[in-house]
Amino acid sequence: MNETTNKTAIVTGASRGIGAAVAKRLASDGFNVIVNYAGSQDAATEVVNTIETAGGHAFAVQADVSDSAAVKRMFDRAESEYGGVDVLVNNAGIMKLAPIAECDDSVFDDQVAVNFRGTFNTLREAGKRLRDGGRIVNFSTTVVGLKFETYGVYAGIKAAVETMTGIMAKEMRGRNITVNAVAPGPTGTALFLDGKSDELVEKLSKAAPLERLATPEDIAGVVSFLVGPDGGWVNGQTVRANGGMV
Repeated sequence: MNETTNKTAIVTGASRGIGAAVAKRLASDGFNVIVNYAGSQDAATEVVNTIETAGGHAFAVQADVSDSAAVKRMFDRAESEYGGVDVLVNNAGIMKLAPIAECDDSVFDDQVAVNFRGTFNTLREAGKRLRDGGRIVNFSTTVVGLKFETYGVYAGIKAAVETMTGIMAKEMRGRNITVNAVAPGPTGTALFLDGKSDELVEKLSKAAPLERLATPEDIAGVVSFLVGPDGGWVNGQTVRANGGMV
């Protein structure tokens, strides 16, 4: 029997992009998957259908991760459907870029709500409710290392997520729960591509020594390793999955 059979993973922001790829990969690894979405119900349903057509088990749950009550309801639903939660993948996020001097309150507040408070809300719930032996994977960004202009708020929040990752790994002592972060570089998703010129996309795709953008499946493979049987000795780390960019 697959080691992950009867284990359950919540993947936030799983209706498209990296989150959808992670959900599909973990389902193929044998996990029951909760496909979380904020507003894209049709896209989330399509991910669930793809998983079930391939023989996996999944269902979609609408929850704004910035709403702590909605996060609790999502965990409740996962427990009622599958008996418990073993894995949390904190993928949900938004990116709004502006120089710090020109960043208005809404751009700041929106990213704090989803990227920081949203990650905190799910971590807090997982810390209480994840079954022993579980795994948590947060999402950071390679821009924490690159420090590109206009990414100040986005990358600053992700740096805080990396710090929370290391601290929570220590706080889970005695429960055999690992807490890690993945920090992708440029990846071929709408979140990355929207608003960028072809020239900029080409430049960034050549920046890593491997000279291409990541695919969502590249990042899903790293998550799969961290939550799978071979990743159990990696804990409190940030894995910079960026093809050698930094």
